[in-house]
Amino acid sequence: MTQVTRLFDFPYYQRDKFNLQKALITKQNGKWEATSSQGYIDKANAISRGLLKLGVKPNDKIAIISMTNRTEWNVMDIGVLQIGAQTVPIYPTISEDDYEYVLNHSEAKFCFVSCDEVLQKVLSISSKTKKLEDVYSFDELKNCNHWSNVLELGKDKSNQNKVEELKDAVKPEDLATLIYTSGTTGKPKGVMISHDNIVSNVIASEKRVPLEAGSRALSFLPVCHIFERMILYLYQYCGIEIYFAEGLDKIADNAKDIKPNVMTVVPRLLEKVYDAIVAKGSELTGIKKKLFYWAVELGLKFEPYGAKGWWYEKQLGIARKLIFSKWQEALGGEISMMVSGSAALQPRLARVFAAAQMPVMEGYGLTETSPVISVNEIANKGWKIGTTGRIIERVEVKIADDGEILCKGPNVMMGYYKDPEKTAEVITDGYFHTGDIGEIDKEGFLKITDRKKEMFKTSGGKYVAPQLLENRFKQSRFIEQIMVVGEGEKMPAALIQPNFDFVYAWAEKHNLTIGANSDICINEKVIARFQEEVDKANADFAKWEKVKQFRLTPDAWSIDEGHMTPTMKLRRKIIKEKYAALYNDIYGH
Repeated sequence: MTQVTRLFDFPYYQRDKFNLQKALITKQNGKWEATSSQGYIDKANAISRGLLKLGVKPNDKIAIISMTNRTEWNVMDIGVLQIGAQTVPIYPTISEDDYEYVLNHSEAKFCFVSCDEVLQKVLSISSKTKKLEDVYSFDELKNCNHWSNVLELGKDKSNQNKVEELKDAVKPEDLATLIYTSGTTGKPKGVMISHDNIVSNVIASEKRVPLEAGSRALSFLPVCHIFERMILYLYQYCGIEIYFAEGLDKIADNAKDIKPNVMTVVPRLLEKVYDAIVAKGSELTGIKKKLFYWAVELGLKFEPYGAKGWWYEKQLGIARKLIFSKWQEALGGEISMMVSGSAALQPRLARVFAAAQMPVMEGYGLTETSPVISVNEIANKGWKIGTTGRIIERVEVKIADDGEILCKGPNVMMGYYKDPEKTAEVITDGYFHTGDIGEIDKEGFLKITDRKKEMFKTSGGKYVAPQLLENRFKQSRFIEQIMVVGEGEKMPAALIQPNFDFVYAWAEKHNLTIGANSDICINEKVIARFQEEVDKANADFAKWEKVKQFRLTPDAWSIDEGHMTPTMKLRRKIIKEKYAALYNDIYGH
């Protein structure tokens, strides 16, 4: 059987061990179309042969930009890697300037795009790209070569021996991919990740996230991000059928359709699912409504391993039958586990979804660590809500004197592409400095408390950890996004983006007429209601941490408008600049 030491070994290992008829499944023209393990390999080999005919050589860079996850992405990935070239996955939602920067900095030779929207962005800057020779698309587009042209070129198998030769020459420690981080400040950095960085991470994570061969996974988090990409290799390694969602807006429909057993999520998605369920519950009446809220209250007290005692478990059994079984149906009814990453998961969400028998295993990592450093697991008493689990095998973590998490292991990146200075800033004595503050408890669970760079001091010299506050405040259904400010000021304050839909619904219920979003931000009754939410959240914090004032922003924060990175992290500097007038109003500047 194929030994997995390089990324392109995964499909071969899957074929040898499981030989799936449905390895990768994408919806085409309203129908799920499956590619088998063997079909996956055959197509990847055809891509390898076609790329060689196009003049691609080892160490050339091939960019892939896709709006949705799809079979073609994975076939391209393996086809490129087999010949010793490297893939450069790019976020489709970044600005044209960033497209230009990444394509030039990586010196990408070819670019494969999903659809017209991405193509237009690439074409608009193609005259400024130095090395880009051509663009191919996965969708059939009028003004672009279709990717099937490359498959067609590779139909002739006479150069397959060259593919095999190049495959054999690829070593586990060789560069596999450049992943550009969507940095909250400055230009994106190209993280150099080797085959072994990811392979070692997959094999160590598999022990934590036991997946049954033949299970179904629904994939929708961007595959250009290392979290979902590593998970896709993990699914392949475990013989899981991978279904690609049609888009974020279609997750619920696709889940009902295919009934997944596993999927990866980000906290924001779980917040939205939870809010939607609670909104439906609030429309119930009488005994049904009472039962609904009784179940939610019970769920919010959940602890793993029956820690709450037999009486709690007995009540939970009833709540699961009457209420929580309907929650499961919203995601297809067969979810046995979700894995969460990329941001802190609120403990209340971890509790309530676990109570509903859809446990969420929270993990922690960064692009630079390929990505997993630690992750919870249901077995071995390895699940502790409010932590990111225990450190995975072969990875070492130590906490620096200032509380920063330092990481060493086979998962740590090779460095930043063409930037030895920045690499030296973050890696010392083999330890990668994560920029996160955390602690390891006596049972070995890692807990993240904040981002080192985001902590700030008030003028009174007190430290404030904004993320802790923000995660607590976002539990309010009135608050969609929040940024805590106050560096060098006399007190913490907040800029809040209201959950506009929810506020309109609330206003209607209270016979309050509100016109545009901008009216929400100045309506006295609305502001008074937000003040109640702020007071409630403030109760959990020390005096110097409490948010003393806030202002509501009239527009929705988005990636396109620059408020957030593609992974939904706040661009704090930009938000502060955009709402400088509100900020100055708070502090009387």
